Amino acid sequence: MLQCIFLLSDSGEIMLEKQLTGHRVDRSICAWFWEQSVSQGDSFKLQPVIASPTHYLFQVVREGITFLACTQVEMPPLMGIEFLCRVADVLTDYLGELNEDLVKDNFVIVYELLDEMIDNGFPLTTEPNILREIIAPPNLVSKVLSVVTGNSSNVSDTIPGAIASHVPWRTTDPKYAKNEVNVDLVEEMDAILNRDGHLVKCEIYGEIQVNSHLSGLPDLTLSFTNPSILDDVRFHPCVRFRPWESHQILSFVPPDGQFKLMSYRVRKLKNTPVYVKPQFTSDAGTCRVSVLVGIRHDPGKPIDSIDVQFQLPSCILSADLTSNYGTVNILSNKMCSWTIGKMPKDKTPSMSGTLTLETGLQQLHIFPTFQVRFKIMGVVLSALQVDKLDVKNLPNHPYKGFRALTRAGKFEVRS
Repeated sequence: MLQCIFLLSDSGEIMLEKQLTGHRVDRSICAWFWEQSVSQGDSFKLQPVIASPTHYLFQVVREGITFLACTQVEMPPLMGIEFLCRVADVLTDYLGELNEDLVKDNFVIVYELLDEMIDNGFPLTTEPNILREIIAPPNLVSKVLSVVTGNSSNVSDTIPGAIASHVPWRTTDPKYAKNEVNVDLVEEMDAILNRDGHLVKCEIYGEIQVNSHLSGLPDLTLSFTNPSILDDVRFHPCVRFRPWESHQILSFVPPDGQFKLMSYRVRKLKNTPVYVKPQFTSDAGTCRVSVLVGIRHDPGKPIDSIDVQFQLPSCILSADLTSNYGTVNILSNKMCSWTIGKMPKDKTPSMSGTLTLETGLQQLHIFPTFQVRFKIMGVVLSALQVDKLDVKNLPNHPYKGFRALTRAGKFEVRS
């Protein structure tokens, strides 16, 4: 049972407080939490469950906002963590994105959502489809009406029919003139390469995102040609677990609209689509820099939105960097950003220049880590392949679309 939820900004300010039970949690717990976070750094922020002198704390961080829940009773820790993730997902769905200003501008809707999502400390209604029938998402018309009428409530007077349904995640009996379902495979590559260009770690985090506009109560089956490569699978509540356990087939009645059907990991990949080769040579107070970027393993589709960033060490007084392709910018915080865009076919992008070291320092002893971003449309690097998508309980054949996207996640190159 959760007793209180706090939303903290990236500066430690309490943006929102929601007491969930008759036992009031004092705000001083947030001061203790933030003191520990500042003193212990990133290692503290990575802990989802924290034992304070008076409470157990659950934390989830999204877009610089810390979702903090408190309890003094024994409870399954995954329930607290999953609920905070659901709150963050629902707020992102309602507000379009998640940041401090949006939360402050929509305090009323955030409180109303929390009222519906949790009752006396126990999760209640967390499905976005049902919540949208109960609480209208914010828009310009509703804001104008609330100012004119003085009524700031967005809560509907009628109970959603899906609450009494055996598929509570789906809107009651939707009807469409054109039935269609679109499946997107979206993957992020996390990789670490050492200074010699060898892979230290390379894995894929992927999501199967579905946008369903189907009438009635359809029954879908999605199968893969190579499901054995998938690890750490996580499903939407609509997925029936037994068909996956026995035949690794996704059988489900979809929610209406867009939703995340499944997430997964693919480990121990052997190749990355791009390489980054940095070289630093320092002598007599200056350091020469050379960075090459190229295609290591051709994915068969254009590699786009390539961007290379690295933090200049504090001992660097000035930097003069140029490139033969793209643009190089050095920000005031000594962050260097090299924007390449689409990988050219006729040349290998390179960046070079000199760094001036501080007085008394002859050689550079602290070398930066390069952060790489890229995007590849139309391909997934895990090699996961969709076999077929069957749709039942519809009078005619719907349109079925498939897309794929791979982008860089935490892609680091050590120098």
